[in-house]
Amino acid sequence: MPPSSSPTAVRSTLLRIAPPADVASSVPSKLTAFLDRVLHEQQQLTAVDRFSRHHDDGQAPAQGRYYRDLIPFHRPGPGQQYSFEVDLDVCTGCKACVASCHALNGLDEGEVWRTVGLLHGGTADAPAQQTVTTSCHHCVDPACMRGCPVKAYEKDPVTGIVHHLDDQCIGCQYCTLMCPYDAPKYSASRGIVRKCDMCSDRLAVGEAPACVQACPNQAIRIRISDQTQAVQASEAGVFLPGAPAPDHTLPTTVYKTARPVARNLLPADFYSVSPEHGHLPLAVMLVLTQLAVGTFITNVVKERVLHQGPAMGAVQAVVALALALMAIGAATLHLGRPQFAFRAVLGFATSWMSREIVAFGLFATTAALYAASLVPARIPLPGLALLARWRSVWELAAVAAGAGGVACSVMIYAATRRAQWGGPATAFKFLVSGVILGVAAALVTDAALGVSAPGAVVLLKIVIVGSALKLAFEASVFRHLWSRPHTTWKRVALLMVGALRGPTVVRFAVGGLGGIVLPALLLGAGAAPSVAGAAAVALLLFIGELIERSLFFRSAPPSRMPGAQG
Repeated sequence: MPPSSSPTAVRSTLLRIAPPADVASSVPSKLTAFLDRVLHEQQQLTAVDRFSRHHDDGQAPAQGRYYRDLIPFHRPGPGQQYSFEVDLDVCTGCKACVASCHALNGLDEGEVWRTVGLLHGGTADAPAQQTVTTSCHHCVDPACMRGCPVKAYEKDPVTGIVHHLDDQCIGCQYCTLMCPYDAPKYSASRGIVRKCDMCSDRLAVGEAPACVQACPNQAIRIRISDQTQAVQASEAGVFLPGAPAPDHTLPTTVYKTARPVARNLLPADFYSVSPEHGHLPLAVMLVLTQLAVGTFITNVVKERVLHQGPAMGAVQAVVALALALMAIGAATLHLGRPQFAFRAVLGFATSWMSREIVAFGLFATTAALYAASLVPARIPLPGLALLARWRSVWELAAVAAGAGGVACSVMIYAATRRAQWGGPATAFKFLVSGVILGVAAALVTDAALGVSAPGAVVLLKIVIVGSALKLAFEASVFRHLWSRPHTTWKRVALLMVGALRGPTVVRFAVGGLGGIVLPALLLGAGAAPSVAGAAAVALLLFIGELIERSLFFRSAPPSRMPGAQG
C-alpha cells in the first residue's frame, strides 16, 4: 500500500472490499482483528520498508530504477555521515545536475547551489582535461557554522548534513567569506544566504537528491562515510587537484577516478583575475571603528603625557563616541535583514564577528561613561560625582574594549585563512590606520579648541612616519608581479595594476598627500597647524584609508572550487 495512506483511508478501503453485510456480521471479530493488524503493521514500517513496498507495487518514481543503488538504505551510525561521491571518470560536464538542483529547489535566477568546473593540464603529448561537479561538501568541521554570528547553521548529529536556517539568517554574508569552497550563496532578493542541504527531505523518505537523480551517467551518489577517514584524508591533503586545501574544514565529498591524475592539473580560470565585491558598508565600518579607537587612545596618551585639561579630553571622548556609533550604524547597512541585527551576538562562543560586535558595543558604552565623568562638577546632574569617582575605570575599560574590538576585526579576516588577509598583514594595516587617523583627529580637536599644543610637532611626525610605513607596506605587493609562481599575492598585484589601477593610483596619491606631503609642510611652518590645515590632513587620510579598505576587499582573490567550465 502507498506509504502516504492514512489509517482512516486504509480502514475505509478494506471495508469497501469486505464481504456482504450478512456474511460480515458472522465474523466481525476476525475483520476487526485483520484491520488492526494491518494498521499496526503500517505504523511500524520504516522509511526504507515503505520505499521498498512502494517500489514492489510498481509505484516507485519514474527514475527510481536509475538511482536506487546510488543512495544508502540505512542511516549513518556513530562517527559516520552522508556525503557526496563523484566519479570523475564518467562526469561529462553536461550540467544536468546544475539544472535539476536549480529547478527542484526553486532557486532564483542566477542562484546556483551546484556548479560544474574544469581542470586542465598534462603535457603537449598527453593533455589532460577533467570536468568537476561540486556543491557543499558538508564538512566535518564546517567553517560557515563556526563563523556565523547568529547560529544560522547546524550540523545534523545523525546524518552529518550541514543545514542553513533561513529564518535565523541576518544576511551578514560572513559565511561566504569563511567557506573556502564558495558553497553558501547570498540571495539579494531575500536578504539571506542559502545553500545545498543534500535534499535532506528527499533522503529522509528514501528518494535521491536532485543532482543524483538527474545525472545521466550516475556520476554522483550519496554514500555513508567515516568522519575519521575524512579527517585522515584531509591531513594527507587528499581531496581534489586545484581545490583549496581540505585541512581547514575537513570536507567529506569523495572524488574518485581509476585514471592517473596529471600532477599539474589547474582550474581553467586559474590565471584569470577580476575584482571582487567592495563591501562598502564594511569598509566604512572598519575605518570608522579604527578612527574612533585611535582617537580615544590618543586622547588618553595626551592626558597622561601632556597633562591636557578635562575640557579637551571630554571633547575628544565625545568625538570618539560619535564615530563609534556611526560605525555601528554603517555596519547594519551591510546586512540583508538589518531588523534582526540584535541576533548578531548569539555566536559569541565561536564567531569573531559576534565578539567584534560585543567589543565595540562595550567600547561605545564605556566611552560614553568616561565622557560623562568629565562633565564639570558644578553642573547639577545626578550621578556625576559617582561617574567622576570611577573615571579611571571607564577610561581603562574603553581602551581595553576598543583594542579588543580592533583585534576581533583582524581575526574576522584572518579566520578565513586567505593568504591576502593573513593575521600579521591585516593587524599591521588596521593598527597603523587607527594610529594615524586618531592622531589626525587629535590635531583637528586641538586646533578647533585653540589649544597651543606643545605636542603638535610630535603628532605630525607620527602621522608622517605611520603613513610612510603603511604606504610602503601596501606597495610591497607589487614585487610579486615579477615572481614566477602565480600565487595569491601575484593575483592581488595584477588586480591593482589592472582592473583596479584607478583606485590604486588615487589611494597612493591621496595617502601620500595627506599623510606625508601636507604634514611635512605644516611642520616646516614652525607653528601649530591651523584648523584648516589639520582638517585637510585628517580628511585626506580618511579618504585614503577608505579607498585602501575598499581595495582590501576588491583585490582579494576568492577561495573556491575549480570553475570556468565552457
